Amino acid sequence: MRVVAAPNPYKGSLGAPAAAEAIRRGVLQVFPDAEVVMVPIADGGEGTMEALIAAHGGTSVTETVEGPFGEPVQAQFGLIDGDRAAVVELAAACGLAQVPLNRRDPRRASTYGFGQLLDAARSRGVARIIVGIGGSATNDGGAGMAQALGYRLLDRFGHDLPRGGAALIGLARIDASGVSHAWRDVELRVACDVTNPLTGPVGATAVYGPQKGVTPEMIPTLDAALGRLAEVISQDLGHDVATVPGAGAAGGVGAGMLAFLGAQLVPGAALVIEAAGLERALIGARVVFTGEGQVDGQTVYGKGPSEVSRRAAVAGAAVVILAGTLGEGWERALETGASAVVPLAEGPTSLEVMLRDAPGLLERATARASRLIGIGLRVGT
Repeated sequence: MRVVAAPNPYKGSLGAPAAAEAIRRGVLQVFPDAEVVMVPIADGGEGTMEALIAAHGGTSVTETVEGPFGEPVQAQFGLIDGDRAAVVELAAACGLAQVPLNRRDPRRASTYGFGQLLDAARSRGVARIIVGIGGSATNDGGAGMAQALGYRLLDRFGHDLPRGGAALIGLARIDASGVSHAWRDVELRVACDVTNPLTGPVGATAVYGPQKGVTPEMIPTLDAALGRLAEVISQDLGHDVATVPGAGAAGGVGAGMLAFLGAQLVPGAALVIEAAGLERALIGARVVFTGEGQVDGQTVYGKGPSEVSRRAAVAGAAVVILAGTLGEGWERALETGASAVVPLAEGPTSLEVMLRDAPGLLERATARASRLIGIGLRVGT
């Protein structure tokens, strides 16, 4: 019997590769002769690089780049498909998790290090780059990234702008003469699950800024700065990014990826799942196990497990979603084609215990579900 293990990361406890291995062990407890194919996935956020490296047997490369405020950080990107493709996560260079609460300042935070990481990946001669832009500490519209790639962002006196989102209010001209022509030969696909425009009441600053340190008093200035960036991009680069759905992702990095690199914004889970090779793994599969840390009413909206469930159901496989916890509306996950949603906890369990024993809980939950599957197979014969 062919079984596919295709979990999302269980945030705070298990990466997707470790989760897939725990599922494999649980299946083999009950079906020792099963062929278990592990396809760790993600939905474009944290864990995307790890999942795709594991799915392809790829490698990671470490680079020293600038953090959100110019400090040196060690950041990794992945090489897959025989080093013909790279996987880059914005958060590896300028992620919100790197910045303590008392230091968060999106007026100064920059995506410069993200640009350095992208350029390091391109310099390896890759033909395509898969990009995850979740978890940024920035609100600069990808301006820092552009500066790292050779773009000059100039004020009305011809001086280079300082880093950070606030400085963009003084942007007068963009000079692209220093950008490598090699970028024209690289396909960039960006995992993007939001549809927010760059500016306005549902734009990058108003919606996502507060978690990065934006106060109500900062919103008008930072929003106007991104608006100014969009105006000059249209003027000098010929791209109208202001109202494109997804332009507001990651503090406006969605807009920056479109304008400065000609990237394509793609729903995150679909992009990663396709890159991981799930479709091939589903051929002949009887059962598919997927899951994530919390399954709730939001799971159906483009999350990894829902995308796996839909594709597996089309392929004729039974789907079990293994949930770290069940939140409000978890039943909606069954609408995606899943046969069952199985919580990891075996009884009243504290979050501390669940985080500490996540591999064992996931393995045992898989074994419980597998025994029920075994009953179904016997009844059906």
